[in-house]
Amino acid sequence: YMSGGVGFTQYASATYTDNILEDFCYKGCEIGLDYAARELGVSPQEAMGKIKGDKLTMELLEKIIRAENDYCLTQYEAYPTVAESHFGGSVRACCAAAGCGSAVACATGLAQPTLSAWSLSMLGHYERVGRLGFYGYDLQDQCTAPCSYSYQSD
Repeated sequence: YMSGGVGFTQYASATYTDNILEDFCYKGCEIGLDYAARELGVSPQEAMGKIKGDKLTMELLEKIIRAENDYCLTQYEAYPTVAESHFGGSVRACCAAAGCGSAVACATGLAQPTLSAWSLSMLGHYERVGRLGFYGYDLQDQCTAPCSYSYQSD
């Protein structure tokens, strides 16, 4: 049983985001491919899903996630109608995290770093804004870090 929080946001995000989620995901993929291309020394088209193995470092992931999270949160700060379009901070946090997930997914093609991107985005959003949304959402989304960043989680 879950009242509100992540469950409702996951249900409502795809429907009520007014192309903002789409923009964040496209920009995220662009950012992820740019970082991957620089790391590999190839064009962005050739870099799709190629950051793996010893090329995949936490520092690189943090750079990609921070760049995308900065883009998303700056859109909310620069254009008030973007913030008004999303009801409450939880949708904003969810959409920014989805953008970060798409950035890492495009660069790596791997599920675990993508999940970690979601988690790190939430923590960065929390640090920058002070809270993620309504009550309960903070706790639910800060619980991903122990599962994402630990050895053999779950």
